[in-house]
Order: sequence, then C-alpha cells, then structure tokens
Amino acid sequence: MPTTDLLTAALAHAARGWHIFPLRPDDKRPAFPDHPADQCTGRDPRCCTGHVGWEPRATTDPDRIRRAWTARPYGIGLACGPSRLVVVDLDRPKGDTAGPTGLDTLAELAAAHPAVIEPTYTVTTGRGGTHLYYRHPDDGPPLRNTAGTLGPLVDTRANGGYVVAAGSTVAGRPYRVDLDTDPAPLPGWLAARLIPAPLPPQRPVVVSLPTDRSGAYVRAAINREADRVTTAPAGERNRALYIAAVALGQLTAGGSLTDADASGVLEQAAASAGLSSVETARTIRSGLAAGSKRPRQVAA
Repeated sequence: MPTTDLLTAALAHAARGWHIFPLRPDDKRPAFPDHPADQCTGRDPRCCTGHVGWEPRATTDPDRIRRAWTARPYGIGLACGPSRLVVVDLDRPKGDTAGPTGLDTLAELAAAHPAVIEPTYTVTTGRGGTHLYYRHPDDGPPLRNTAGTLGPLVDTRANGGYVVAAGSTVAGRPYRVDLDTDPAPLPGWLAARLIPAPLPPQRPVVVSLPTDRSGAYVRAAINREADRVTTAPAGERNRALYIAAVALGQLTAGGSLTDADASGVLEQAAASAGLSSVETARTIRSGLAAGSKRPRQVAA
C-alpha cells in the first residue's frame, strides 16, 4: 500500500482515540523498538533511562504519526490497552484444514446467552479471520490477552496486546474494515469469561538487613522501587520495573543486597501490578544486569 494511504489510515485510527505505532512494512512485528527488554543497551534515544517498548510508544499525536508514516510505508499497530479496547480475534484453521472456525466457536458460546450481540467495528484479517473491536469495561479489573480461553481459534487482545489495524498488509494480504461503526461495549458474558484469575496469596518477601543506617537506607530504596512498579500507570509498568531493577542492581553489585532478595521484591511488585511472569523475568534480569555495571555502595 502506498505511504500516503497508510498515513491516511493511521490518522483516521488516531482520530478515533486509538493509540497506534509503526509495524515493520508488510509485517506484524513492531518497527520500534528493534530489540527486546533483555537486550536493551540504551542506544535507542527513547531507552536512555530504561527500555521503552511498543506500548508506551503508541500515540494519537498527528504530528508524530505524520513524521513516521511519511518516512516509510509502516504497517499500523494498534495498542489495545491505551485505546481502551478488547479485540476478539476469530481465526480460521491453518492451511487447507477443514473444521470449525473461531467465528463458529463464538457463535456457539453466544447461543447460550439470551442477550443480543450488538454490531461492532469489524476487520477482516489478511488470512480471512475476523477482529471484533469492543470497548473495555469501565469497571472491574483490567483485561489482558488470552489464547484459547474462550475456545478453539478464539484469542483476545487487551492490556499488553496489540492488533494489526485496517489499512495494513501482512505478507501482501490486506486488513480491511468489514463494518465501520463505533466499537460496542464488550458483552458482559464475554467480560466475565475474560476476567483474570486472582493471584495466589503472596507471601511478603523478607529481606534481612542490618539495623544500622545503611540497612535503613537500603530498606527505603527497596520500598521506593517497589512503589515505583505498583503505582505505575498501565503501559508504563514494564518500563517502571526495568528502572527499579537497574536501581536495585546497583545495590546488589555494591554488596548491600543479594540478587535473590532484589529479584523477590521486584517479582512480587510486578505480580501486584498485573505483569505477566514471562515479561517480568526478562525485564528483571535485564535491569539487574544493567545496574550491576554501575555498583553503588552504601556507607555504614
């Protein structure tokens, strides 16, 4: 698709209040950053104070969008969390395999509920699947991505997830708007099935520190960095975790804190903030390693 058409589509999505970011041309992968959190070197200007992933880079700013999409024919990624969207991804069997589709699965689920499913913004994907866009519920816990939770060939994208937006192509296949209307509220019965399971009871991490001034300083630093993670807004939590890990990594390198204690505190804070265990482990490992290059010793 020509760059001008992609720019027009990108601006139209942003005008709806949807936060977008560049994908690699004709691809599903984000164009920026070009590295995962655990390989962040800080050379990317946006990462100078800690790794910044695709979600906090997503924007509705027309000027930023024009600068990006006049430079290259980027695909359009739509960040669901900042856009307050839940996208139901209805796939088709791979290849020539016959069998029920994701749309069949959703129809079977809907048949068990008497409520009418309202028409909503709908996109046909490059492989012939369907994306149904819904508004995220205003109350209740933040919904996150799921894979197969609702049934075969039905995934969802919400906080922490993105979709390829209409106007893009992937492997030469276009994503097209099938029904151009405002997203409907997510049906209550769907929301109930997508609510994350409650976290298991968390045992407080007990860190043994001396009772002198140095111990008080380290304890205050631990509390400050844990608060940084748990109070970070949606879309900024992984970056906050990285910054916290760098700070505690400096203390571990200086001998004031063990790696195990630092990791335990950060893992508990990340779980409380709703971060997944996979992204948590990568980010903590990367942050501690970066912090260890700048040891900080605490005077007794």
